[in-house]
Amino acid sequence: MNWLDQAISWVSPERGLRRVRARRAAEIVRMAYEGARLDRRTRTWITTGNSANAEIGSALVRLRERSRDLIRNNPYAARAVDEIVGNAIGTGITAQARSDKDKLAKTIQSVWLDWIEECDADNQVDLYGIQDLVARTVFESGECLVRFRVRPEKDGLKVPLQLQVLEPDYLDESKTQETDTGYIIQGIEFDLVGRRTFYWLFKQHPGDVTRTSRKGNFLSERVPAEEVLHIYRKKRPGQVRGVPWLAPVIITLRDLDEYEEAELVRKKIEACFAAFVTQPEGVEGPPIAPTTTDSETGHKVETFEPGMIEYLRPGEQITFANPASTAGAYREFVATKQATIATGLQLTYEQLTGDLSRVNYSSYRAGLMSFRSGIESFRWLTFVKMFCQPVWDRFLRIAALAGQIPEPEGMGCEWTPPGFGSVDPYKDAVATLTQIRTGQKTWEQAVAEQGFDPAEQLERIAAINQKWDAKEIVLDCDPRKVSKTGTAQSEPAQGTDGQDGSRA
Repeated sequence: MNWLDQAISWVSPERGLRRVRARRAAEIVRMAYEGARLDRRTRTWITTGNSANAEIGSALVRLRERSRDLIRNNPYAARAVDEIVGNAIGTGITAQARSDKDKLAKTIQSVWLDWIEECDADNQVDLYGIQDLVARTVFESGECLVRFRVRPEKDGLKVPLQLQVLEPDYLDESKTQETDTGYIIQGIEFDLVGRRTFYWLFKQHPGDVTRTSRKGNFLSERVPAEEVLHIYRKKRPGQVRGVPWLAPVIITLRDLDEYEEAELVRKKIEACFAAFVTQPEGVEGPPIAPTTTDSETGHKVETFEPGMIEYLRPGEQITFANPASTAGAYREFVATKQATIATGLQLTYEQLTGDLSRVNYSSYRAGLMSFRSGIESFRWLTFVKMFCQPVWDRFLRIAALAGQIPEPEGMGCEWTPPGFGSVDPYKDAVATLTQIRTGQKTWEQAVAEQGFDPAEQLERIAAINQKWDAKEIVLDCDPRKVSKTGTAQSEPAQGTDGQDGSRA
């Protein structure tokens, strides 16, 4: 017992006993979990009980800067962002209007296809390019801001709405305080019930070196929350800011960079051919080979020639440097670190490195299954929910106000991401056909996953079939006329004689 327990026990033995029992019970509970023990192995393990926002707020800027530096300069980080964004977004997550009224759905779809070509506030990419940029920013910086920009009539847009993609640096992170109507956390203002009401945004990027007014770097303004989309992966309850995806492996990536640089320097030293001469007369003794003098240092320099044979005097000796080689250990160490990095990013080793020497067809496909589950989670729980659907809803509202579409009552939207790349196209095609035939997937979904518009695809198929029929052409790829086995399809019987169904 400590002195306080002893004092309490002296005044009230009953209370002192309860304190001792409670402390002993707590120690037993801690000992039941090895991870909670305090011993020599865990003495330097420093942990905190801070909230997600407290931990992110103190580390976010540095994490973001280091993440960007690695993606600029580290080949594994650069490949990781390309792999994840390429698989999650690909050529774009497409939208298909859904309604009980086919004519309304077709009208809205037509206006939507025109709008996605001119929705970029920078007038450089289409909506799918914006999707790629947003996903890349979420990976690199942990989060991304997209601001709705309603344009004036003079801009000549049919739907006067554009999207401006902003890096999270635009959020004024110094704004963390209580307000009369709620509170602000790292530039995001909430009301008393926790709903987002405003974003405190800088007018320009605070790190823009071309800015002419230093005063303007630190001036932020309140922007209504309905005008801003904030896209990030939410990993803890109450988390209001996103964390760069490289955060778990930043140190490992940096260590691997430094190790490879050190190994490169060691290899350069190993490649240097050096000889050490021992003479009884010392360094002032006569030279063994032809000699020159370094003009800068004044040191004597001797050279070797191919096929040279030199006879040494008694007492002279030459020893050659022979650095130890660690080629095998180097490869194993780097591969281990690469596997660690891939695990931290939920990638496979092969995706991170491009090295396929250690896998076969089956193991490669099995490894991709876990990766694709993570991609699907990001697509549907983060990207579609936080970006795609809000953009669609705002488009419908502005398009209706502009008179381009009727009031979209009950208008739905079906989002279709691109299909994953095929390792074996034939087997994947057979699997897709089986899913369609068994009702697990519709034909429209299968077509949309390939990046095509199902309605437009139907029209093209009908037009092609009509041209073939007009010219009485039958190709092997026409399932109306040729079966899967290559035989001609039988025509339905119009009239029959007899019970066998044969023609008269």
